[in-house]
Amino acid sequence: RAAKMVCLDLDHPEIMEFINWKVGEEKKVAALVAAGYDNSYEGEAYSTVAGQNSNNSIRIPNEFFKVLEQDGDWELKARTDGRIMKKIPAREVWNQIAYAAWACADPGTQYDTTINEWHTCPKGGRINASNPCSEYMFLDNTACNLASINLRKFFDESTNKLDVEGIEYMSRLWTVVLEISVLMAQFPSKEVAQLSYDYRTLGLGFANLGTVLMISGIPYDSEEARGIAGAVSAVITGVAYKTSAEMASFLGTFDKYEDNKIDMLRVMRNHRAAAYDASEAYDGLQIKPQGINAKYCPDFLLKAATKAWDDAVQMGEKYGYRNAQTTVIAPTGTIGLVMDCDTTGVEPDFALVKFKKLSGGGYFKIINSAVPNALKKLGYSQKEMDAIEKYAVGSASFDGAPFISTQTLLAKGFLPEEIAKLNNAAKAAFEIGFIFNRYALGDACLQRLGFNEDQYGDFSFNMLEGLGFTDDEIDAANDYICGAMTVEGAPYLKNENLPVFDCANKCGKKGERFIHAHGHIRMMAACQPFLSGAISKTINLPHEATIEEIADCYKMSWELGLKANALYRDGSKLSQPLSNKSDKKKKTEEEKEQQVASSKLQDTSNQQLVTSNDSNIVDLTKLTVEELLEEVNKRMTASTDTKLKRELSRIVERKSLPAKRRGYTQKAKINGQVLFLRTGEYADGTLGEIFIDLAKEGSTLRSLMNCFAISISVGLQYGVPLEEFVEKFVFTKFEPAGMVDHPNIKTTTSLVDFIFRALAFDYLDRTDLVHVLNKPEVENTGQDDDVTFIGQPELSSIRVTASANTTPALQQQKLQLTTAIIKTDYGMHAVNAAAKSMQSDAPSCNTCGHITVRSGTCYKCLNCGNSMGCS
Repeated sequence: RAAKMVCLDLDHPEIMEFINWKVGEEKKVAALVAAGYDNSYEGEAYSTVAGQNSNNSIRIPNEFFKVLEQDGDWELKARTDGRIMKKIPAREVWNQIAYAAWACADPGTQYDTTINEWHTCPKGGRINASNPCSEYMFLDNTACNLASINLRKFFDESTNKLDVEGIEYMSRLWTVVLEISVLMAQFPSKEVAQLSYDYRTLGLGFANLGTVLMISGIPYDSEEARGIAGAVSAVITGVAYKTSAEMASFLGTFDKYEDNKIDMLRVMRNHRAAAYDASEAYDGLQIKPQGINAKYCPDFLLKAATKAWDDAVQMGEKYGYRNAQTTVIAPTGTIGLVMDCDTTGVEPDFALVKFKKLSGGGYFKIINSAVPNALKKLGYSQKEMDAIEKYAVGSASFDGAPFISTQTLLAKGFLPEEIAKLNNAAKAAFEIGFIFNRYALGDACLQRLGFNEDQYGDFSFNMLEGLGFTDDEIDAANDYICGAMTVEGAPYLKNENLPVFDCANKCGKKGERFIHAHGHIRMMAACQPFLSGAISKTINLPHEATIEEIADCYKMSWELGLKANALYRDGSKLSQPLSNKSDKKKKTEEEKEQQVASSKLQDTSNQQLVTSNDSNIVDLTKLTVEELLEEVNKRMTASTDTKLKRELSRIVERKSLPAKRRGYTQKAKINGQVLFLRTGEYADGTLGEIFIDLAKEGSTLRSLMNCFAISISVGLQYGVPLEEFVEKFVFTKFEPAGMVDHPNIKTTTSLVDFIFRALAFDYLDRTDLVHVLNKPEVENTGQDDDVTFIGQPELSSIRVTASANTTPALQQQKLQLTTAIIKTDYGMHAVNAAAKSMQSDAPSCNTCGHITVRSGTCYKCLNCGNSMGCS
């Protein structure tokens, strides 16, 4: 899915709605997930809510922080004429920003004043937004191509130094390559193509900084690391601008350079001032950047950085520049894999243990390649390094493992070849519980061990628990075989060296250390003064991070001169792209206490029912029938497993109907199709069976309807509520359908729809499914057509009776009534008379749908005059 950046100025009248937009969408996702929808980022839950392919950011000017400090009101202004639309307490706005970022990781922040003070071409317009990852910040409708230098390739482990000359050469070369790409690139619109050609912006950067620092034995969150990162950024950007000036001496400057010359040279001199950490030399900056601290930067890097910027400014003043921008730090997420980078962009490592894909298929687990090199640099012996690595990665073998070893598995009934399969699978396993399944061992093995298909076919099945191993035993074996996934607690490793191996998140189940958010922000602040654009980076925070910490990070980012910041609190979204944790959940202490309570309860014979909130244990032998049914219903509702329901269905006894039973026979015509519905009732009057007969239909349809009636009857006799059948089958739609000759049901969508409307009305009193409410009095007179309507034929008051005797008096009464009806409603009588001539097999009109009548060898419609084949 393509991402996009959505930015809104903080003084926009709708800023509060924008801030909380995704908070509301995440609540919708939570509701959908609770209803059973997939919560992956491409799943149904997220695909049905708004904003999931957008990165939301707010543009914060310096003025806001001044108002915030004074606890004043922030003014929201109209976009058209700038008038004040509304005033909101700045503190309320700030708290809402922090809460929204805490709840759903949006919005991020972009510091508008800082961005535009470092703008090289303000005469072309303000910088209003960025690309989706926030590293490219320039004029609207412009673009740049990206390239990143893998710093690991320029690190000499024998001397523990970066190859500065190599980095300078690569920066120079790729500045030229990216300049060439401006003419070769394809753009999405004419405007983007034209402006990109006018300003010729480039996107050179670097990756794998975190790996270089770890190999060097330098903690990511340290002054030394920030000194190196700042100097490397300064060298790359300084050389890129120097190269751009060289190209300008031959090819000319970018088209809009002269309009922006004064501003661009001012920005170049500010870059150079940061290289010298000369805070008094900055021009036009409200927020002073973090320059290179000479105390913590290696001398050879510091000299290269200052020289690069001296050359860039001097040559730019002489020749101008070919490119308005040259550098950014991109995320290098996917391309970083191709570049063989352990870390992306300016990020630290995410985890110490990695899974590598094999060319022939499958994976194997290795420790981060930087860890052994770092241990060697820190002075550990080979024996100590092997022990530390084994602690982190595991032995990948059950030989010698505690509790779950080769010997114990053989004793449980495993065959040697099956244990060999487990050892092979353990090389890539996150936890040993993941490899004890039917796919690794085969169904024959599990059946031999005493498990049935219902057990091992369930994805929640835990085979190790089924074999009798406890949680503590499984954890101990897992640490030995699969490793701790961290170096914390490893043998021989000194505590003072632990910061070198800190990652963005806690590593493994036992890991407690991680890089604090302030460490990420300070690293970005060390690089930002030497970049044309900005930095694409996510600052990771643990799940327990507070709203106040979010607000502190955003404000600190502004104070240190960053252009943008994006935070992610672990677990703040129901879909999470990366994880270094297992989804396995151990039993909580509360659950263990419940197990203890259960064992005590079984020893207490006189205790009938435990009803406290801490236990759901019930002595079923003491319950009444009603209580037993209620308890079973609770368990069936709470459990997702259908096994209980299947077992219960096997013990439900079929309740047969008496040999002689009551019921009724109902005749009806549906669009001319005659149907007979017959019912059979239990002694209490409830429905127990149905029969369906059709007239003038082929054997196939009649047989299908008979089978359908039998299946419904069997379901009723096994206790399926009639209500369930009604809800499933009413409103089903197929032919024949249409008008119905029935006292209460006048139209239907199908035969099945009519049947269950009639049953619902007669046995469930469902008046919502019929058109005429009153039920007719039925007497078996043998005269089908002798029906008299009593009173005015309103739908709500029709009464139907059949005469038992046709005495002369009754005949005279009927004649008088019929005469009155004819006099008052001759048109209706004519239609009814015509309808009697309609044959039961007459088709419906293909124009209006009305029932046709025979006309010669064809049919005609009395409603619209259409002829069905004859003129």
